[in-house]
Amino acid sequence: MNLTGIISISGKPGLYRVVAQGNNNVIVEALEDGKRFPAHSNNKISALEDISIYTYEDDVPLKDVFKSIYDLEKGGVAISHKESAAKLSEYLTKVLPNFDQERVYASDIKKLFQWYNLLHKAGALILEEEVVEEEKPAAKPKAKSKADQEETTSEKAPAKKPAAKKAPAKKATTPKSATTAKPAAKTAAKKAPVKKAAGAKKNG
Repeated sequence: MNLTGIISISGKPGLYRVVAQGNNNVIVEALEDGKRFPAHSNNKISALEDISIYTYEDDVPLKDVFKSIYDLEKGGVAISHKESAAKLSEYLTKVLPNFDQERVYASDIKKLFQWYNLLHKAGALILEEEVVEEEKPAAKPKAKSKADQEETTSEKAPAKKPAAKKAPAKKATTPKSATTAKPAAKTAAKKAPVKKAAGAKKNG
């Protein structure tokens, strides 16, 4: 059960959804009639996602208690908060058998069911699974854009291949330089015997 952005304001009935945030206040919208007004920092604000119910073991988040009620009623409304304290306590035992009966007061139980039915009426009871499914389509385009970038990079790589075709032109210059060097070597070889012959005549 997702209760993000849903708050209660001390001294004001009902529940509210935070729609905007300023420096010293937040703009809230009443779930019952949709009216908006600023809630200032001096107002005691409680976020429902931060509220837990005392048990004899670990405290249970309010959202988990609401999920149990939702499952018990198969998505329907819960018992009316106007029922007697005994009936409300008995109903909560079905949902949360080990709730601490000494620290969870009748007023807390009454408020718990009042909030649940108010959220149900406003269509604000959202399951965690529904939130995950709504987020998945938004994540897919990001993955596709990265893949497109990788494909674009791989497509640009073949553009460098024409530069490799110029290599044969360099190979053609190598044989030419080699052939021009050979006649010079032959000329030097032919001149050498002339020097030896001149030396032989001086010795005679």
